[in-house]
Amino acid sequence: MLYTSDSLSQLIEEFSLLPGIGKKSAQRIAMYILKLPNEQVERMAKALVNVKEKMQYCVSCWNFTEQNPCSICSNPKRDRSTICVVEEPSDVIAIEKTNEYKGLYHVLGGSLSPLDGIGPEDLKVNELLTRMNSSVQEIILALNPNIEGEATTIYLTRLLKPLGTKVTRLARGIPIGGDLEFADEATITRALEGRVVV
Repeated sequence: MLYTSDSLSQLIEEFSLLPGIGKKSAQRIAMYILKLPNEQVERMAKALVNVKEKMQYCVSCWNFTEQNPCSICSNPKRDRSTICVVEEPSDVIAIEKTNEYKGLYHVLGGSLSPLDGIGPEDLKVNELLTRMNSSVQEIILALNPNIEGEATTIYLTRLLKPLGTKVTRLARGIPIGGDLEFADEATITRALEGRVVV
């Protein structure tokens, strides 16, 4: 598609690389930005650079953070007997929005997907195992209810059950094929309250 300038074309191309943004949406966003005052565009650009420079992975749970350990892991009020295992940092945000879960988290960094070449060694599974101690009473597997999430749940269950820790999973209520980050707070709350032993 021809645009009036190379810089506009490049901006549209960059926006179209974002998840869920097609060429038309990318074009609308680019045109919107062109109409913004320079100061607002500079703040937006600075926010993008800041987040890339300041964010890092928590040394304990592998969630995104600016401080190490993260504010959840370092909070003495959190229940240290429960670890909720999720695929991505966005899943932590989804669960935290419910204000129901008070334990710790562990972010795997994805799910098992042999077709994509993602095996246990590509996830933070060993890091989860090193967190297992006598104070951990329950592991909640809060993985996406799709084929990859189910495969990861089965794998982790077989790995964790022999350690003698209670292993649960979220109750049904999140639709099969859906992602945790897109579920509403009420659905996630019901799923947390109705979790079952695996």
